[in-house]
Amino acid sequence: MQKSRLEAFSDGVIAIIITIMVLELKIPHGHHFADLVPLFPVFISYILSFVFVGIYWNNHHHMFHVVKKISGGVMWANMHLLFWLSLIPFVTAWMGENHFSAFPVSLYGVVLLMAAIAYYILARALVVHHDADSELAIALGNDFKGKISVVIYAIAVPISFYQAWIAFVLYITVAIMWLVPDRRIERVVK
Repeated sequence: MQKSRLEAFSDGVIAIIITIMVLELKIPHGHHFADLVPLFPVFISYILSFVFVGIYWNNHHHMFHVVKKISGGVMWANMHLLFWLSLIPFVTAWMGENHFSAFPVSLYGVVLLMAAIAYYILARALVVHHDADSELAIALGNDFKGKISVVIYAIAVPISFYQAWIAFVLYITVAIMWLVPDRRIERVVK
């Protein structure tokens, strides 16, 4: 099967996710800088989630650059990833509106954890569908950053019930790890 429709669909869903997130930002009542202060938690949540969605889009794009073919299993693995990404606007808004309280921060982490697992599943489904010596398999390697991200999320979720700000810092740590696009694929393609 061709990969172009899957890529186009994924790009569209991710664009809608970002659109929904920005539409959740409410315009303050007033015209002074001080009127923006109550929106600070909402805006910080938006920034972090925008970065995460951007990271997923960027890495999805890079990964599919070396994909030669897809299967039905790959399509379902991609839908699984998009499902978890589609929940990001909800947990983002809930976390920001509730000023980073424990349960919303925890649920935010659960969604990030499940999206990371879903991305890993998608990557493995693609590798299985390609040869062991394919550009994709070589580029993905053992995926240390992907695995450590899952571990950090799994640690952050229960921590959020005790110190939500520590969990939030752990989420930021993962985002910083991934902010630089995954160069493994670019190295293999060159």
